[in-house]
This record gives sequence, structure tokens and C-alpha cells, in this order.
Amino acid sequence: MDHRAKQFERNCDVLKKYIPESAVQQIAFWIVEYDFKLKIKKERSTRLGDYTSPRNGSNHLITINHNLNQYSFLITLVHEIAHLKTFNTYKDKVMPHGAEWKKSFVELMKPFMNEVVFPIDVLYAVRKYMRNPAASSCSDATLLRTLKLYDEHNNGTVFVEYLPHKSVFLYNERLFEKGEKIRTRYKCMEIKTGSVYLFNSLAEVEIFESTSVRSNS
Repeated sequence: MDHRAKQFERNCDVLKKYIPESAVQQIAFWIVEYDFKLKIKKERSTRLGDYTSPRNGSNHLITINHNLNQYSFLITLVHEIAHLKTFNTYKDKVMPHGAEWKKSFVELMKPFMNEVVFPIDVLYAVRKYMRNPAASSCSDATLLRTLKLYDEHNNGTVFVEYLPHKSVFLYNERLFEKGEKIRTRYKCMEIKTGSVYLFNSLAEVEIFESTSVRSNS
């Protein structure tokens, strides 16, 4: 068995832990074919994954958060591979999430757009999103809601929109009370200061057990 074949097998063994089994071989092949290093990272609040182009003789580098469910992981990984493919063709001459990247992303997703890889509800949501993919899958409300259903460990988090009116919740270690909805956002008052902030309906917050806490204002 040559080096590439051994690397392919190792890639398969690792990927089985993170993505649907039916997608493993294709991704493992791409890792070898596109010659990139995949790093599994701790959860990052600002990103699900990222791509770094080769520097000083290094490989392409893609990092993905370890705690994504298998469908979110796959979509995020293909998103980043699309950046790699776009870089190989255009270098830094095009916008990061411009037409060239979108075309690459759509093409790379085609092998996975079926019910063998995705459950039917996720497949429909992904199909809708892929008509015009955005910089982040989190920007598509339907896809985000659907993927959230498959999270095994949500660490007690919930979308703001699912909380009852006047519920108290934690966000970035600060307590807020949920208020009225204005279009796609909720007016939420910070308990300590009485200041009002607008929260996106799909902001993930921590459930606060006691609802008796109120501002002194």
C-alpha cells in the first residue's frame, strides 16, 4: 500500500467520527487530492470552521469545530474546501464569498445532495440554501433550525425565539429578560443595567432556571 492509500485509510478512520458514513470516502479522497490538513478544533463562538491558504511551504489548512453534528460538520467542511478550490484557481483575486466560491461550493456539494447522506428534512433545507449560499450556513434560518434538531449536546442552549415572553436567560455570562418581538429580533433587557438590546430570533442563549430575577430599575 503506497503513501496516498495509507493516508486515505487514515482519513476515513478519522472522518467516520464526524460526518455521515456515506460521505466519508469522498471527503477522504479530497483531503489527499487537494493536499490539505484538516484540524478539529475546540468550539469557537465566532466561527464554525475556516480555511488558510498555504504559507511558507505549508499545506492548505482547514479547521472545523469538534462539536458540530455530523450534518453541520459536513456542510461546513465542504464550505471550506470550496474556499481552497477557489484559491487554487483565482488566488486572492476574487471576493471570499463571491460568485466563484459559490460555484465551487455548489459543485462540491452535488455528491452529497441525496437522502443517503442527509435526512429528508435536512436535504430540503440544504437544497434551499444552496440556491444562493451565503458566507455562513447560520444566516439561513430554515437550515439553522433544521440542523439544530440533530445536535446531541446543546449544553442547555436554546434559540431566543423558543423562550416564553418575560423569560430570563444567560448570554455571555450576563442575564437578560426576553421582551417583545420587532420583526426578526427581540427586545431584551439586561437585568443588571436595565439597558435594552436587540437579539436575533436564532441567537443561542442559556436557559436560566429562576425567572424571579428582575431589574431594580
